[in-house]
Formats: sequence, C-alpha cells, structure tokens
Amino acid sequence: MPNPKPLLLVAAAALVDVDGRVLICKRPPGKAMAGLWEFPGGKLEAAETPEACLIRELEEELGIAVTLPCLAPFVFASHAYETFHLLMPLYLVRRWEGRVENRHHAALAWVKPSKLTDYPMPPADAPLVAWLRDLI
Repeated sequence: MPNPKPLLLVAAAALVDVDGRVLICKRPPGKAMAGLWEFPGGKLEAAETPEACLIRELEEELGIAVTLPCLAPFVFASHAYETFHLLMPLYLVRRWEGRVENRHHAALAWVKPSKLTDYPMPPADAPLVAWLRDLI
C-alpha cells in the first residue's frame, strides 16, 4: 500500500448576495494555483473548527463579520492533489455584517451560479459549481 498523503482540511464559503450571485476570489500571484478562482476561506489552524476557521478567514480576507448561525453546511469536496489530500466543507452564507472588500486576492467577482463555469478554478473547487448551480 502506498504511503498516504497528508490530509489538508480547508473551510470555504459560498457567499450569496440578494441577487443570487456567489462571490469568488482570484488567487494572487506567488501563491499555488495563482490566477485561478476559488471560494473564500482557508486552512484550519490547530484545534480550530471549520466554522471558527471560516469566521476568522472571512474577516481577514474580506473584512466581513459572520456568525455561527449564518453558516449553513452545504456540500464538501474531497480531492487528491499530488502531495496532499484536500477535504473542504463548503458553507452557504447569505447574511454577514460589513461590506465585502478585497484584502488578499488578485480580484473578486460576484457571479451567477450558471456562469461560474466561465471562471477557471482549482480541481477541488470546480465540482462544487454544479451543486451551486442546481440548488441555489
């Protein structure tokens, strides 16, 4: 049996605005998979829950405040990359405080779910698009 790859746990959010558009973020130059579009979120820190991670990451990346009751578990991605295996729960978020601002990404875009396939995404994110398109 081959050596198992390390498991990387990442929490992500599909922020949905009043017009039914979803926020995606373009990975900045210098990062792995730079230029690809992804859902906001990030890696869990030691002893951190996915929900706490997402609340922290959304404040750090976008300057918005999200509370636990506003995080609705939606679907998850499980994807084997070359050097690690990614497990990523995706939460729907329809309510937050503050105005979304770009603090870390090359760009932000509010996109109708039916148009998300027009944006190149990392392999783990891409399968989530069908769920958003069909269920939002």
